[in-house]
Amino acid sequence: MKRFYITTPLYYVNDKPHIGTAYSTVMADVLNRYHRLFGEETLFLTGTDEHGQKCQQAAEKRQMAPQAHCDDMVKNFKAAWQELDIKYDIFFRTTDDFHKKAVQAVLDDLWQKGDIYEDTYEGWYCVSEEIFYTEKELVDGKSPTGKEVQRITEKNYFFKMSKYQQPLIDHIEQHPNFIKPESRKNEVLGFLRQPLGDLCISRPKTRLSWGIEIPFDRDYVTYVWFDALLNYATGVGFQQPARSAEFQKWWKETGAVHLIGKDIITTHAVYWTTMLMAAGAPLPKTIFAHGWILNKDNAKMSKSVGEVINPLDIKSLVGVDAFRYFLVRDIHFGNDAPFSKDLVVGRINTDLANNLGNLLSRSANLIGKYFDGKAPAGSGDDPATRKIIHLAGETASKVQADIERLAPSYALEHVVALLNEANRFLEETAPWKKAKEDVAAAGNSLYTAIECLRIAAILLSPVMPTKMADLLDRLGQSQPNFELAKKWGVIPAGAAIAKGDPLFPRIETAGE
Repeated sequence: MKRFYITTPLYYVNDKPHIGTAYSTVMADVLNRYHRLFGEETLFLTGTDEHGQKCQQAAEKRQMAPQAHCDDMVKNFKAAWQELDIKYDIFFRTTDDFHKKAVQAVLDDLWQKGDIYEDTYEGWYCVSEEIFYTEKELVDGKSPTGKEVQRITEKNYFFKMSKYQQPLIDHIEQHPNFIKPESRKNEVLGFLRQPLGDLCISRPKTRLSWGIEIPFDRDYVTYVWFDALLNYATGVGFQQPARSAEFQKWWKETGAVHLIGKDIITTHAVYWTTMLMAAGAPLPKTIFAHGWILNKDNAKMSKSVGEVINPLDIKSLVGVDAFRYFLVRDIHFGNDAPFSKDLVVGRINTDLANNLGNLLSRSANLIGKYFDGKAPAGSGDDPATRKIIHLAGETASKVQADIERLAPSYALEHVVALLNEANRFLEETAPWKKAKEDVAAAGNSLYTAIECLRIAAILLSPVMPTKMADLLDRLGQSQPNFELAKKWGVIPAGAAIAKGDPLFPRIETAGE
């Protein structure tokens, strides 16, 4: 059996989930569900990054112990993911004891083999990013992303990242799907073709006490990125002898697909990969860096100006499945994309209310009126019907191909094209007129429409699991079955077809 292992970034616990974290996690959930629909064994990891200076400061601000602060903030993420119908297999926390021990085992190994050394560091440190920068990397006296920095001189421990610079370049060039999309791969290669320094992987406890203790020097804790980046492997058994079979299965044999935001591509594609090389672990299969969710001015949303959208507010307006649909359909994976309430409502009204919902409503109403609520017999005798059947027969394989190349928005376009064609077909054959003179021909048109709806429901089920389960139920079908999405004529004549309330009521907003 094929397997699929996917992860999101670990999210900082110093804030609540926002539209960017929701996007990453919904996309991972959708891809995971698709691969499970295809018959694969899947594993989906998400979680929280709970160490470091930002977390310690947030806890102090709340007058709480850091662990208590983390325990409290984690509830926000778990509750949000439940509301967005995200079904993860592992919720990872960097404060889990097994992870701490695994990180310390990696540090010990690298110390013993000489890949970690002690030195004095002097440079610019950005607290909000928890990253050191050289003078050359600063832009107008700030970090490359515009955050404040401060000058620091202190003794620390360093990982010989530069030792693995050329092996990493070679790996990227030999594995074209390792970093995606292509623009991000080129960005990483450009970074690696400059001199690569070594990575400071410790913080003195006098400055930061909230972290995993360095096993060979108890006066230091581990740099938060070195700690957190190892989670994707420790989560499936890395450096845990009792879980070696699990690590073999999910990491070594399956390989992992990692979804991250493009702003953390360097930490994942350079820091993390060189750490894995040094630790003797295989590199993941794919690191995919998606784009940013933009505001009305096409700029990245900013917490500092209070414009970050709470995803649960949008979910409350349009419903969870419709919100998930927008995120997948409207954002080409890897690109930046604008986000607003009007864009969400417009897409849902066009695709779900007017297209899918309208096709179901018309078909079910006419079947209720002329066929006593039972599926009529269908045939593929005429050219127009054969054309639809041919298109429907190709749709499932097209969806699978686009999902496997990490292009879910394009996968949905194939389903929308099928629904568009079914609506056009219904308009042209006009069964509401034909039923008065040729009831069999009208029945064939309606059967064609409900078969298209059945196939669409299966292929959209990873995106809208609840609504598509409802749609399949109305068509007398059970759980989504990908093999049945490739077949025509699955609904038997005489099966009960339920009308029900509108599946996607049109959303009216102020001003309409």
